[in-house]
Order: sequence, then C-alpha cells, then structure tokens
Amino acid sequence: MEPQLGLIEQSFDMRYSEWVREALNELPDCFTITDPCVSGHPVVFASNGFLKMVGYSKDEVIGKNGRIFQGPETDRRSVMEIREAIREERGVQISLLNYRKDGTPFWMLFQMCPVFSKEDGRVINFVGVQVPILRKPRRLSGLRIVRNEMNLCEDGAGIRESVFRCCRREVGSDSILELGRASAPELVSSHDDRGVEINDPCEASELEKTKASAAISSIMSVLTHYSELTGRLVCRKRCCLTGNGQLGASLNMSLGRIKQSFVLTDALLPDMPIVYASEAFLKLTGYARHEVLGQNCRFLSGIDTDPTTQFQIKECIRTHQACTVRILNYRKDRTSFWNFLHISPVRNASGKVAFFVGIQIDDCCKNQETHGLSPEIRQLSVVGAVKVAVRSLSMGASTS
Repeated sequence: MEPQLGLIEQSFDMRYSEWVREALNELPDCFTITDPCVSGHPVVFASNGFLKMVGYSKDEVIGKNGRIFQGPETDRRSVMEIREAIREERGVQISLLNYRKDGTPFWMLFQMCPVFSKEDGRVINFVGVQVPILRKPRRLSGLRIVRNEMNLCEDGAGIRESVFRCCRREVGSDSILELGRASAPELVSSHDDRGVEINDPCEASELEKTKASAAISSIMSVLTHYSELTGRLVCRKRCCLTGNGQLGASLNMSLGRIKQSFVLTDALLPDMPIVYASEAFLKLTGYARHEVLGQNCRFLSGIDTDPTTQFQIKECIRTHQACTVRILNYRKDRTSFWNFLHISPVRNASGKVAFFVGIQIDDCCKNQETHGLSPEIRQLSVVGAVKVAVRSLSMGASTS
C-alpha cells in the first residue's frame, strides 16, 4: 500500500523551509526528488516542467515509484544500473527509454544525485534530472537512404531525402528514477512514415550532459539554502561518521518492507540513537520521522513509566540480551498506552552487536488476529527480518 500523500509530502517539507517548493518550481529544469527512507522510495517532489513533459498531474506522481514511467521497451540493464547506484548511494548519468501518460515512448538523459544529511551522513533524498535527447540524422537500413541533390536515380531525376528524428530520454528505477517522458515530437520524412524505431539506441550529446549536470547543481543549491533555514542541513557529499552513522538506502528500503511497528538503534554511537523508525511506529506514536531519528528510546517514557522496567531494559542492553516487557509509554499528544515491547541485539556479519531492534505492540490490541500469529511470533519475525537485512548489507560491504 502506498504511504498517505500527506505523510509523503511531510517527509520533504520538514527538512526544508516552506518556500522551497516555490523556489524549485522557478527552475526551468525537468526533475523529481524521491525519499529512500519512506517505504517504496516514492517521489516527494516533481517540478512543473517535469509534469508538463510527462503529461501526469502532481497527484498522479507524488507517492509513486519511478517504475510508473517504464514500459515494454525500457532497457532492463539500464534500470538495474540505476538501482545499483541507489543501493550504493552514488550518482549516475544514463540514457533510458520511458513512457508518457498517453503511452508514447521517449528518450531521456537521466542524471541522479544523492542528497546527504549534514548531521549524520544519511541519504535523505535522490534528485533525478531528465533532459530530452535530440537525435541527429543518420543512415538506417530498411529506410530510404538520405541523399543530396547530386545523387541521381536511374531515370535521371534528382532526389534529396532527409530523415530527421528527435527522441527523448529518461530514467527508470526503483525509486525515483524512471521518471521521464518528453514532449519533443518525432520528425520523419514524408517519403517514409515508418520513421525510426523508438527502441533504437539513443546517445546524449555533450551539451545535453552538461545541461543535466548544471541542473543538478542548481537544484542542490536551492535545497542547501532552504535546509539552512530549518537547521537540518543537507549537502551533496557525505560527511565523516562514527559507528554505523547512516544505514544506507538499500538497508532503508529492506527495512521499509517490514510492516510492524519497530525502531532500530545504533549500538556503536553514544546514547544509542534511533537510526530507523518504521511507518507503523510513526503511526502508533504520532511522531514525524525527523522527530524520532537521533533520539534515544527514552523519549517515549513519561511520569508514570515504571523505573524498574526501564532498569530491566537497560541491563538487557548492557549484557546484549533480548528481553520482553510491558511498559507504559506516551504518544506525541501525551496520551499513554501500554507497550508490549520486545528488544533484541542485532549483530553484523563479523558477529559484533551493531544495532538493537525494538518492536512495539499496543497492549490493548495485541490479541487481535493478525494472520493467526501471536504477538510473540510477530515480534520474532521482525527480529529475524531485521537481522537478515543487516547481515546481508554488512556481508556485501565486506566483499566489495
């Protein structure tokens, strides 16, 4: 299920000041911004130029993954290259065939850039710029060959045929990517309406590549400026980190597939801050993601929270043991709820405790039927899924 539109836009608005959308739409470029920290890696901003180019409305794009712009002739290898760049949290520049809302295909030069939090080095957004590619005339087998006036047919009649073609290019990927659809028409000679095959390879010119890079720089300048106004600064290059610091887009996406309420805390950083909070956790507690990340789980406690239970949790963490408790916690609106809480250490591929995962179930709802699974089994399934995701990531890092 797609996250609610309001929550998706909030994930973008909370990072930057209220004027950022207006400033971004003043840029002439076609681009989208996605959030890899939200389940499904949805688009959280689409420029007016991009919407006009692809023929979609804002409400049809926001909250969707870039896959909606792909089609039957989209090159799978190019899509995988973009997905790999997302996983490795790096930029990429590539040509891709995508589709407009009306189904017409077009070629685009797609350039993607990660946006890092200056506070902790996490990737918080990806910017994807789409530049239409103008294809130059070229000879094709199967079509009547271009000739100039000096070429004569057998009957002596001079013929000059010109076949011009425009194609457009775009991106495809699991997350932001595949967002394009251009508006340049295909121009074909009236002597042959077969024109050019749309899936014929289309390469961007140096001018188009330069235009894409310049657009990235302009967008990053706007994002940087408006993040300074909120104090939650972003940058184009990752800062140095200690501990696990940032999870990485691939781990964020893996954790986003887990639908239970849980948080992941970093065992290698002072005071064990929360580095991931699930959508279900945000819904349960009423907090926004930016209000949770970087906090210790103590922020859920209140005046009537039992200190003995808190000490029990602290001891289990100190000794790297799992524990299950029933603790009184408080939502953002200060209403209380009994939290049936399970905490477990999460080790990386080398066997070192890198995280702790905490799974929350509202005690008044814990006996509700959930595919026939007990609360304990549901919690253990989350622990298992988190451990697999963390270990897979750390094993991949150790072999790269």
